[in-house]
Order: sequence, then structure tokens, then C-alpha cells
Amino acid sequence: MQLFSILSVASLFGGMLLFAGGFGAMAFKLLDKTVARSLIRDTFPFFYLYVLANSGVAVVLCYAVDQSACILLSLIFVTTIPNRQVLMPAINYAADTGNKKTWKILHGLSVMITLVHITFAGTALKFL
Repeated sequence: MQLFSILSVASLFGGMLLFAGGFGAMAFKLLDKTVARSLIRDTFPFFYLYVLANSGVAVVLCYAVDQSACILLSLIFVTTIPNRQVLMPAINYAADTGNKKTWKILHGLSVMITLVHITFAGTALKFL
């Protein structure tokens, strides 16, 4: 069970790190800014579904292995729901209406939450 726990958390950690740190940066480096924005915006709902699915599976697998890891993964799962359902639409609305100040604040919050999620997943991996 521990091996599957490690693999599930590693998948979560690596996927979040790759998407947040690599995909977005490369999209803006390789594509026209308008195309990159559209691509990022269209992929974020799937990113959040990925985080939800992987953190949910990881919670179940880690439950019997390490309670500290299970708590961190549960926090990722629970906080991803409002990120996807509330924060992401608010960021998109601010962008669509040209409200740059609100967009910067909400986007900054989104980035901070994602960094905390990555840190929690890395810490959970260390616990395992």
C-alpha cells in the first residue's frame, strides 16, 4: 500500500509542478500572448480536475500509511474545489471586464494557493 501511496502523491506533486512551473511558462514563451492566454484559460479546468482526482486517490491510499500525509492531501482536495468553482471564474471575469487590479489580486491568490498545494504534496511525499 505504501508504494501505491508514494506513486499517487508523486503523480500529484509532479503534475502540479510541471503544469504550474513549466506548461504556463512555455506557453507564453512559444506562443503568441493571445493564444497562450486562451490555451492556459482553457486548460485550467482540467488542471483542477487532475488535482482533485489525484489528491482524492492519494487521500484514500495514504489513509492507512501516514495520517499527516493524509491530512495534507485532504487539504489539497478540499481547497481545490473553491479554486475551480469560485476563484477561477472570478479571475476570468476580472480579465474579461478589464479589471486589472482585481485580476492581479485574484491571480496572485491563485498562484499562492497552488504553491501551497505543491508544498503540501511535496511534504506528504516526504512523510511517506
